[in-house]
Amino acid sequence: MIDLYYWTTPNGHKVSLFLEEAGLPYRLHPININRDEQFQPHFLKISPNNRIPAIVDQEPADGGEPLSLFESGAILLYLAEKTGRFIPQDLRGRQECLQWLFWQMGGLGPMAGQNHHFNRFAPEKLPYAIQRYVKETARLYGVLDKRLADRAFVAGEHYSIADMAIYPWIDRHPWQDQNLDDFPHLKRWYQTIKARPATVRAYALVDQVNPPAKN
Repeated sequence: MIDLYYWTTPNGHKVSLFLEEAGLPYRLHPININRDEQFQPHFLKISPNNRIPAIVDQEPADGGEPLSLFESGAILLYLAEKTGRFIPQDLRGRQECLQWLFWQMGGLGPMAGQNHHFNRFAPEKLPYAIQRYVKETARLYGVLDKRLADRAFVAGEHYSIADMAIYPWIDRHPWQDQNLDDFPHLKRWYQTIKARPATVRAYALVDQVNPPAKN
């Protein structure tokens, strides 16, 4: 049993995507970041950086005490190793997967996150900051589009944790002033993942814990 501490952000979706794909049993613990619940003492014991997602594996492979993890990339890698799924088992395939996982962690996520902030949430509109992060997001989309020109998924022919890490940030493309028609290979990949039954189930959690406000 996995306890998932979650909110409906791109980083939160990464882990729900894996759990739904793998069919692992999990308990959902919403952490409403709009109410600062990420600063509650019980959550800080699991995620000292006060960020979602985090998990507690009640049955780790070593048979020891429950194991807690924070940071979405570390969680995805842990779950892939625990199950032996969604990460290539050969040396070269594994490295292809990991380098794109870390590309998301170090590039797409932070840059798109700043894009979200300055485009949607900053109290003052700063044209320089908006232009900087929209342009950098477009550059990263271009890198990904080129990567996907000759393969089904980011790490090759099989869906992996690299795709799970990247997809939730691409799903927010309207927030980032990006048009997927400008990136045809990326658009094909995005539509393929969006249609997966596990993706549909993972994103249905939004209506369960944080339904969109009705006008």
